[in-house]
Amino acid sequence: MDIFILFSHYGLLAVFLAVLVEQMGVPIPALPILLLAGVTAGGNAVFAVQALAVATLASMLTDSLWFYAGRRFGRRVLGMLCRISISPDTCVRQSELSFARRGVATLVVAKFIPGMSLLASPMAGAIGMPLPTFALFNLAGTVLWAGSGISFGLLFHDQARQLLQLLSDLGRAAALVVAICLVLYIAHRLWRRYRAALLMAKVPRLAATELSDLIARGAELVILDVRAKLAPSTESEQLPGARHIELSEIDLIAFDTWSPNARIVTYCACPNDASALKAAHLLIKRGRVASALRGGIEGWSQAGYALEAAQPGQ
Repeated sequence: MDIFILFSHYGLLAVFLAVLVEQMGVPIPALPILLLAGVTAGGNAVFAVQALAVATLASMLTDSLWFYAGRRFGRRVLGMLCRISISPDTCVRQSELSFARRGVATLVVAKFIPGMSLLASPMAGAIGMPLPTFALFNLAGTVLWAGSGISFGLLFHDQARQLLQLLSDLGRAAALVVAICLVLYIAHRLWRRYRAALLMAKVPRLAATELSDLIARGAELVILDVRAKLAPSTESEQLPGARHIELSEIDLIAFDTWSPNARIVTYCACPNDASALKAAHLLIKRGRVASALRGGIEGWSQAGYALEAAQPGQ
């Protein structure tokens, strides 16, 4: 059956399901369906408005569920999402940095950034964003994202229709090419993940009990908090005596005031201690003795050790 005939019958359902599935975390992009909706609406403005409304509804439903999951379970939800991500080592940190730099505006642009689209809503819940603020900015971002896809299909209606018709005519051959490209992309990302894992496996890791013993013995330590800096209320506690430094600034650290014999311990609040391991790796490359705290700040707390209030300006 012709793709346009099929879409004319089930287009709105396809839009709803495609957006719903993508926003749930399944790596199936909804953008091609939104583009197709725009192409189909070339001579029907009402259909374009309906498609936008349906896409917005599907996205807001799933985003609201993720928001409440983040509010209820905090960073555990982010960790779970990143473990199933192709790029688990960077996905939480990228979202944290975006919230730190752009604030609530992150929700407006999140759906245009791979990886961040899924994490923005639970991150907003985890950091305690008020529900009305989340709803307003997430709605704006959703309408902008869905509207852009549909509008692009409308603007390039003729060219997109010719391309889609060609793909429809090619049938299995076109599907095979798309499948090969998708497999190559995933394989490339998985290879990068594997290489990074091998590299990080060589970085020493320190258990919370070991770090506590070192502190109790008065060992020369520098404890670095490499979590992304969010709103003051969201990262109000830290390990005793920790200094905050952004991961991007590790290479800029001046060691003049640090004892050359001090052991550096890095920690974060990310899946698999990814940021802490990367920071320790960079410090080791600069000739310092460095380790990453296993389990990060959450592991420290779960082991029963006390935290202290973060100092302003750290």
